[in-house]
Amino acid sequence: MSTADQNKNSILKFRDAINSCDENLANELIDSKAEFASLVSPEKLYGGSGYLSVVKFMRKSFSDIHWEIEDLVGDEDKVAVSWTCSGTHDGEFMGNPATGKKFEFSCMNFYYFNREGKIVNDVAAQGLIGLLQSLGMIQQPNM
Repeated sequence: MSTADQNKNSILKFRDAINSCDENLANELIDSKAEFASLVSPEKLYGGSGYLSVVKFMRKSFSDIHWEIEDLVGDEDKVAVSWTCSGTHDGEFMGNPATGKKFEFSCMNFYYFNREGKIVNDVAAQGLIGLLQSLGMIQQPNM
């Protein structure tokens, strides 16, 4: 199996880790020194546990949040994933009370891997904007 295929298989496991909040699996897949910036923490987050702290934060506002892979492509050191994220706004989010509204939006992430096959970086593209638009917290720009 090529390195690219191994990385893509890791992303399939990563999907399972974030949907189940499986900290052991997240720590297996994400390098312990991997540093993540997040709106939910003023300090850097590290490793699988740090990454899942963002997921746990989201679950407080969207208890049934779920990520599904729509497409993924990869090479020797990175995988690009197109996700669909869905759930229900059933808890306070960023100062906004629960609305009970269902949401679904698409987002794109790029995951970078080290030589040991562990995730060392996650670069996201616009996902939070899609969530805020779905919940009516910000307006979609007119084009």
